[in-house]
Amino acid sequence: MRARNIFVGAAFALLAAGMGHSALAEDIKIGEINSYSLLPSFTEPYRKGWQLAVEEINAAGGINGKKLVVISKDDGGKPADAQTAANELVSSEGVAMLTGTFLSNIGLAVSDFANQKKVFFLAAEPLTDAVTWSKGNKYTFRLRPSNYMQAAMLVEAASKLPAKRWATIAPNYEYGQSAVAVFKKLMSEKRPDIQWVDEQWPPQGKIDAGPVVQAVAQANPEAILNVTFGPDLVKLVREGNTRGLFKGREVVSFLTGEPEYLDPLKDETPEGWIVTGYPWYSIKTPEHDAFLKAYQAKYNDYPRLGSIVGYQTIKAAAAILAKAGSTDTDKLIAAAEGISMPSPFGEITFRKIDHQSTLGAFVGKTAQKDGKGVMVDASYKKGSDYLPSDAEVEKLRPKD
Repeated sequence: MRARNIFVGAAFALLAAGMGHSALAEDIKIGEINSYSLLPSFTEPYRKGWQLAVEEINAAGGINGKKLVVISKDDGGKPADAQTAANELVSSEGVAMLTGTFLSNIGLAVSDFANQKKVFFLAAEPLTDAVTWSKGNKYTFRLRPSNYMQAAMLVEAASKLPAKRWATIAPNYEYGQSAVAVFKKLMSEKRPDIQWVDEQWPPQGKIDAGPVVQAVAQANPEAILNVTFGPDLVKLVREGNTRGLFKGREVVSFLTGEPEYLDPLKDETPEGWIVTGYPWYSIKTPEHDAFLKAYQAKYNDYPRLGSIVGYQTIKAAAAILAKAGSTDTDKLIAAAEGISMPSPFGEITFRKIDHQSTLGAFVGKTAQKDGKGVMVDASYKKGSDYLPSDAEVEKLRPKD
């Protein structure tokens, strides 16, 4: 009898183990890659955003009844490390798709990996136009509004300024080069009378602000385009304020209105810059209110733009997986092309022609309030209103 009980107990143990393994096999795994150790000001809120999304998705029943699991890796800001991480996620972890990346050169590296290995990749943050156009491929989609889209939004306001002599300051890598090129192109089309009198290309993360500010001042522009961000932006603003670079000059600036970049400036925040950003404190829509309430309840903190990007990246990935009803790459691509979904900024669509989402951005001006930098006079610009025509995109994007 005792032997029989041992046998039955062992059988039940094996059955339970089998059921556990079966349940585990039902999970849908997404691979996520980002520059957590290099750019924590953006990526930590980004991580909080996607973790909130995972929690909400699983609380609502997962993806077609299956639990969503995100496996995250740090690329350290190095394209080669990002490709290594991507390979580990696909070959060892068996993820259904790849998501994430921040820096444009890293986004392009993972996109190239996805194209070679035939893996679905949802790029969260990289802004270079090459991701969806000149180096676009059938496996890569992008969430955030691109350099072209944000430049077009900024040019709409910048072209109305009387300034004719312009200088540019941008980090010397893919993102900065792409942003300057497209801004100059779109601005010159609207204002053929503009002169570009100086360009400064400091290395990303290593700006020597003194010589940069001095060189721009010597060129004596009437307006400046800034593309620096993070610690480089703080150094540029501090040095520019000290030397009076911004006094009497218009400044147009990518990303500066995002809390992760505006907050560190504190009472040094320059006033009146035309910027893209995220004034979370002044957005009054049901979609954003719901996100804000959930985020603050979970983290007891206000969101940054990274929070929105992380949250919507995983929400978009889940919507694509649910529509596909499969983890097969070709079915994921078919499901993603043309898919529409809600977001904290309203409904967005991933365009079939170039795999770019229509998520927009806020444009406004910098100001100070209670010793802090804020965005004022902000309005939301729908991404769909700032994209080129299908005919133009076909010229820009290679055939798959």
